[in-house]
Amino acid sequence: MRPLAFFGFFLLVFISCSKKEVVKIFTTVEVEDVFLDSVSIRAIEFLDQNTLAFAGSDGVYGTVDVASGKIRSNTIKYDSIVPFFRAVAHTNSDFFMLSVGSPALLYKTGDNGQMELVYTEVGETVFYDSMMFWNNLEGLAVGDTVDGCLSIIITRDGGATWRKIPCNELPEGTEGEGAFAASNTNIEVMGNQAWIATTTGSIYHTMDRGTTWNSIGTPMENEVATQGIYSIDFYDQNVGIAIGGDYTKPEVNTQNKIKTEDGGKTWQLIADGQYPGYRSCIQFVPNRDGKAIVAVGFNGISYSSDGGDAWTQLSKEGFYTIRFLSDSVAYAAGKHRISKLIFR
Repeated sequence: MRPLAFFGFFLLVFISCSKKEVVKIFTTVEVEDVFLDSVSIRAIEFLDQNTLAFAGSDGVYGTVDVASGKIRSNTIKYDSIVPFFRAVAHTNSDFFMLSVGSPALLYKTGDNGQMELVYTEVGETVFYDSMMFWNNLEGLAVGDTVDGCLSIIITRDGGATWRKIPCNELPEGTEGEGAFAASNTNIEVMGNQAWIATTTGSIYHTMDRGTTWNSIGTPMENEVATQGIYSIDFYDQNVGIAIGGDYTKPEVNTQNKIKTEDGGKTWQLIADGQYPGYRSCIQFVPNRDGKAIVAVGFNGISYSSDGGDAWTQLSKEGFYTIRFLSDSVAYAAGKHRISKLIFR
């Protein structure tokens, strides 16, 4: 490279670096309610930058228009059954919602604009917890153990039909193993991979969109049925985080926060014995290099600016689940409400 050209290149790099913004650390959060009702909402998902979809108890589902705050809601019944939805997902063309309990009811947007029932499952231990899509054709949902293994159903045709993976194609399960239907964040997908977090502190992992699976142990405490991993999120294909605890003892903060930096092959405890205790949902803040993380529960909103090593409480407002719209705006849902959160 010629000296003059080199000098120009060096100057450009210097100017670019000198203008690099310092990552802002949140110190407060403003909470603005946008939907108040008698329902409990544990499942929300952005369909696009303008629309937040939700589903909850009493068969209620709908959307929030982000710009105007306008709510569109409806209810659905199955014969005499009023479903309780705790999982939602979407493709570019369709919205899906999945109920807990038996019968499990999985609905998708129909051609006539009405919700169409595309999967049902009946059984004493049937209980589905969360759902997510890899792409416009392939998605999965996870539920509690039935017949000796974790329940995982998969679609390969855009949600029109679903197949339950037989036990002989899954890792050997643990008696009573399942997932917590607390925030629709037991599953994370990225590329061809998926990670499913379970009540036993294990993580089921696939690298081929659900064709084969292996189970990975973690140091998350799970001595009683109310302990285990409640929520998992990945910033990229290497860095992931999970949180749990015991909702009956929400202040206990040991062995309830874990992190991976190798794509989930190994997990280490973080902030062990430090705040926060139980939280039902954890999410990386977008565009913050995997350092900024927010966790919510019925007893507050927690924030870390250093990848989970240290945490602060931003609010005592309680929520079950949260999704980010941008790197400073999120929507959260909980008992009787959906709220807009502005982080500053």
